[in-house]
Amino acid sequence: MTSALRLSSRSSEVDGPASPPSMMERVTLIMDLFDRPQTHLTLESVSRRTHLPRSTTHRILDQLVRLDWLRHTVAGYTLGSRALGLGGREIGHSALRAAAAPHLLDLAVRTRMVVHLAVLDGPEIYYLDKVGGRAAVDIPSKVGGRAIAHCTGLGKAMLAWLSPEEIDTRYAQLIERRTQHSIGHLGQLHRELGLVRRRGGLAIDRGECFPELGCVGLALRGPAGPVGAISVVGDGRSSLELVAPLVVGAVRAVSEELFGLPESYRRDVSDVLG
Repeated sequence: MTSALRLSSRSSEVDGPASPPSMMERVTLIMDLFDRPQTHLTLESVSRRTHLPRSTTHRILDQLVRLDWLRHTVAGYTLGSRALGLGGREIGHSALRAAAAPHLLDLAVRTRMVVHLAVLDGPEIYYLDKVGGRAAVDIPSKVGGRAIAHCTGLGKAMLAWLSPEEIDTRYAQLIERRTQHSIGHLGQLHRELGLVRRRGGLAIDRGECFPELGCVGLALRGPAGPVGAISVVGDGRSSLELVAPLVVGAVRAVSEELFGLPESYRRDVSDVLG
């Protein structure tokens, strides 16, 4: 499509000067670069690859951000909520599930426990996968189901890497509780997320979502923040911390396959592993 658009920018007269692409063609040239939900590009990269002037590129990118077709993050420009709403979200979920699948199975076999893969969706988590054989029947979660994020290890693992301001916008002062052990107010949530960060991202839930069950989770972190999380679920009275190194290993393998492994992530997981 990109080459066709470049050809269309030429004058219909063979010997005449080339005319600049229309605005619609320029926007299409730019959006074509974001072929995956995880793609992040800088202004300079977009300008170079589309052969558009830097000033023109910046102006179009700024308009696309204001209209939510793109987002501007510390890692560069990436698809925004409007683009993801057209199907990019499901494409991203499929890629995440495919990359994680063998590692989830290995983790379930090695721990003999139930393993979850989930993504963050507002104040909730959305389960993408669940592995655990017969044991999975006893865990009241399902693929395609949802749970309150701050009541789960999966959710807390992802929320910990959002800014305090973003946490404030996701939650009201009164926070919904699932059990008597659930976090009940915003201040308590901020303290818990601080503890998760001090543990290198490791989040633990003991009876906060489902009575008598517990889990240990860790986020999958891309260039712009958490894109998902993996957890192992078991008896809330058991020493869940013992399986933490296996969870870290699975998350590390999936993250490296999807994004490479940034140095900051290496330091965080080395803190968890001790």
